[in-house]
Amino acid sequence: MSNKKNSDLVANRRASYDYEILETFEAGIVLQGTEIKSLRNHGGNLQDAYVKVISDEAFLVGCNISQYRFGNIHNHEEKRERKLLLHKREIAQLKVASQEKGLTLIPLAIYLKEGRAKIKIALAKGKKTFDKRQAIRERDDNRQIAKVLKDFR
Repeated sequence: MSNKKNSDLVANRRASYDYEILETFEAGIVLQGTEIKSLRNHGGNLQDAYVKVISDEAFLVGCNISQYRFGNIHNHEEKRERKLLLHKREIAQLKVASQEKGLTLIPLAIYLKEGRAKIKIALAKGKKTFDKRQAIRERDDNRQIAKVLKDFR
């Protein structure tokens, strides 16, 4: 076991801009063949991906894991639904929460933990355009304050 910090193989950078994150979960992800090699080469995209719960099973939909460059005829399909490994109570909680109006399940990142691929998913609420502008304004204000404090020292 290593004490290394988890490093993201693939991250959904727009998630915090487009959504208000309410709660996060960690799940295992079922991969086939050359998918892990492609992920280790940062060959994935979570931009349009989401999580859906179908009959007590969670699936990652819309995630693009590009084909492994050195793969052969046994290379994987790029945009297939991938099963997520969660506890039953977590799946039940996600199912109830996702049926609430305005809430959705989005992937935040795929990373390695002790040699296994894990995915961080979030229960999120979509932001309105006003909220997005306000977040940008707050970020800019904080940046200016930090700059002034730095110059002051």
